[in-house]
Amino acid sequence: MSYGLRTPRPSADAAGESGSRDPGRETAGQEAPERRKMRERGVGRASRGEASSMADHGGYITGLDGVRALAVTAVIAYHLFPGVVKGGFLGVDVFFVLSGFLITTLLLREDRANNYINLKAFWQRRIRRLIPALVALILVVVPTALVINRDLLVGVRRQVLGALTFSTNWLEIAHGSSYFDQTTPNLFKNFWSLAIEEQFYLFWPLLMLVVLALLPGWRSRLGLASVLAIGSAGLMMVLYDGDNATTVYYATHTHLFGIAIGIGLAFLWADRGSFLGRAHWRQFSAWYGWAALALLCLFMLILPDSGPWAYVGGMFIASLLAAVVIASMLAPGSVLAMMGQWRVPRWIGTRSYGLYLWHWPILVMVGVAYPVAFGSLAYLIRSLVAVALTAVICELSFRYLETPVRRRGIRASLAWAWNARQTAMGKAGAGVVAIALVATLVGLVVAPAKSQTQLMIEQNEDTSIGGESPGAPAPTVPDEPAPGSLSPTLDTSMPTWPEVTAIGDSMVAASKTGIEYAMPGVTFLARSNLKWSEALGVVNAGLADGSIGRVVILHYGTNAGVPNADVVRAVIQALGPDRMILLVNLYSPSTFIDASNDKLAEVAGEYRNVMLVDWHKAAAENPDLLQVDATHTSIEGANFYGNLMKESIEKFSVELTLGKGAALFARGK
Repeated sequence: MSYGLRTPRPSADAAGESGSRDPGRETAGQEAPERRKMRERGVGRASRGEASSMADHGGYITGLDGVRALAVTAVIAYHLFPGVVKGGFLGVDVFFVLSGFLITTLLLREDRANNYINLKAFWQRRIRRLIPALVALILVVVPTALVINRDLLVGVRRQVLGALTFSTNWLEIAHGSSYFDQTTPNLFKNFWSLAIEEQFYLFWPLLMLVVLALLPGWRSRLGLASVLAIGSAGLMMVLYDGDNATTVYYATHTHLFGIAIGIGLAFLWADRGSFLGRAHWRQFSAWYGWAALALLCLFMLILPDSGPWAYVGGMFIASLLAAVVIASMLAPGSVLAMMGQWRVPRWIGTRSYGLYLWHWPILVMVGVAYPVAFGSLAYLIRSLVAVALTAVICELSFRYLETPVRRRGIRASLAWAWNARQTAMGKAGAGVVAIALVATLVGLVVAPAKSQTQLMIEQNEDTSIGGESPGAPAPTVPDEPAPGSLSPTLDTSMPTWPEVTAIGDSMVAASKTGIEYAMPGVTFLARSNLKWSEALGVVNAGLADGSIGRVVILHYGTNAGVPNADVVRAVIQALGPDRMILLVNLYSPSTFIDASNDKLAEVAGEYRNVMLVDWHKAAAENPDLLQVDATHTSIEGANFYGNLMKESIEKFSVELTLGKGAALFARGK
């Protein structure tokens, strides 16, 4: 039984608008033998004329595996080296454009061939393609994470539910998760984009029935796709306010523009009378393609995931560039298309789904099992091992799971597996699957609601303190410059520990036990999720009630870095020149660390009563002292952190006392 709607089409005389198929052209999804030979030689599609050669002739589309390879390589590189491939997350937008183009092309081909779309068959093909590999991943990853560290399973029930119901993006938005927060180990956070694509697969075929029936021409169809793309990108631009990056990034309606751009390209390619059939495009398509590819790669290298640029047009422009690259590959004899058929990009492209699925959970688990310093040689070796492991697993999945299921179907594959259970290999396989299933269920049941890091922070933080309200204007810095010499009233003697106040975010809260052990009597003004923009409010409140001592440990930036150095200056000047201030820099996998630490070092150098404590160096040399998030301290790490602060205070006191004495001697002399 087929589910579909017979969609009326204009007669063949109106082919210039309707995009109907020429007689003798191969049917949808088939490839003529002679064309296959041409493709294998790297030659473009056969044509009945230059204009018609630019339209969809059905069959295999050469070179698109190269586009998939570029997309998944960019995403993996971004997750491995976010400070180098800053815009690698744009690989997801390339996937969106490609999905919109291919799915719409397949639906158009089916309509041209049969005058209706078989919805049931379409959805069955999608299920065969997506679900088996996804289920296999869950059955492997959850038990493995359970063995490595239970903290990896925090939120896993929500994540698995989202994966199996195609709703990951909305569940993560509701939970308040952050895609760009590298300090939160989320095993399946990369599933958000699969959810958007799966929602597209579910609803777009239904809408296509209406489009085909009511919009017969390519111009009106392109107009619809353009409205969807511009509307979605416009919503992202309007709704983005700097604090809701993940919401506008995850939401289907604000990140639909890439898919809509791909849909528009499919409508263009389906008709010989469109722009793609004109002489200008036939002549210069290769130039446009190479230029778009160069710009897209540049975007992938330099476009940051933080700040407004990605959201106020960066991702939209990258999606347009991806569409131009794909369009240029559709031209007969395209060099880009032939390069996409080379062995390496073709291998990566055909396995891109598996590579995208597996790479992130493997990176997370390997990172927890073998903690190393980011940017070190050990980190590079660990990353290469993780990528190699991902490639091996994907190859096995592609050969022995995904390809057989696509060919046989799910029910036939299950029947084959049932019949094979009598063989020795079948019994071993059934045993492995049973163990994995039981271990997965155990993992889902025993998954903790909160990580040890979160429990430690909640136990130690002071929930009564707070900064400025969200949306408050940035603090202003007083006009007077930083003093060039120490205040004569600054007490540089070694403080008693009750004279020390630790002010900060979750890093201070997580390290509270170690700080108290090293310096009994220290006072704290620390709460998780506070940012530098809220630090001045905390300091002003502490000054008002007299809870801030003459020595201050200042550690903010774990959540969002240091977007503005003037905010740090405002806090230091509020504390005044008569306090010794220890400004602690940052360590985490987040992309903002290097730039933030540069700002902190710059500010610390401007004030004689401020010392920069290099926590980044200390943590990089001792990564085993951190929690699974590779950011917050463990119990041993908290003790290390406390001793570092104590030693820094002692050292700073001696330096300032000697410097003050030398200045007095110089003046007396």
